[in-house]
Amino acid sequence: MRLVVTGREGQVAASLLEAGQRHAGVEIIAIGRPELDLASPDTVIEAIAAAQPDIVVSAAAYTAVDQAEDEPDLAFAVNAVGAGKVAQAAARLGVPVIHLSTDYVFDGSKDSAYVETDATAPRNTYGASKLAGEQAVAAANPRHLILRTAWAYSPFGRNFLKTMLRLAADRDEIAVVADQWGNPTSALDIADAILHAAAMLHGDRSFGAFGTYHLVGTGETNWSGFARHILDTSRVFGGPYAQVRDIATHDYPTKAQRPANSRLSTAKFTAAFGWTTPEWQQSTKEVVSRLLSGETRYVSNV
Repeated sequence: MRLVVTGREGQVAASLLEAGQRHAGVEIIAIGRPELDLASPDTVIEAIAAAQPDIVVSAAAYTAVDQAEDEPDLAFAVNAVGAGKVAQAAARLGVPVIHLSTDYVFDGSKDSAYVETDATAPRNTYGASKLAGEQAVAAANPRHLILRTAWAYSPFGRNFLKTMLRLAADRDEIAVVADQWGNPTSALDIADAILHAAAMLHGDRSFGAFGTYHLVGTGETNWSGFARHILDTSRVFGGPYAQVRDIATHDYPTKAQRPANSRLSTAKFTAAFGWTTPEWQQSTKEVVSRLLSGETRYVSNV
């Protein structure tokens, strides 16, 4: 089974490249700029066709949430038009597409975990562009899985967990927002879930459960609780530690509005694929341990 994933440097792409090495009969090919540039849609069809995928994983995206407020045209070009082209390329080849989306398609006003049928209402440009991408993917390829995830972290790229470790090396106290709630999600777990789902799609040409799913770590917390667990775990392993001070969202203004509630229910994914994400605390421990031990990079296949 050959999975072609868009983007080379993203957390999910890197995690997939690493995870693929553990699975016999699985080949992961990552393609990105300049061969494939989502901001230049004309490059997409040819690049994906040349890679001869069995399944396409649409992971590349414009992810600068605050910067998107100043660059809406670019955000929509990549996250909506580009994503649609990826799904179209897969459809032309007669293969499924697995597309990564976000909790930011919701406004955060619900007082419990969002399910897939809840109404979408993005609060920022990034969320709106990703929602438009979901719609473009669904329209371009009926054989699609749209996986909404949230609060992603890993040993790769930039993410909240790595930021907390870096700040703790220089500070005694870190102020972290305490009134935004969600599900910390390891990109390593996302990769494992994608491979599990992809194997089902590849092995069952009559698979009939295409559609939108939520895929996040098991359990919930707020950003300050996540930070405390990261730093408590780091201290156990002899790494940097700092106290965490709770602040409110209005104490840390950002250009893009964030949802107060990003919690997502994964019950639909579990029922369809028989796969449940690990508890977020355990996955956090794994990533912190890897970072502190210096085991941070996958071995590239190119």
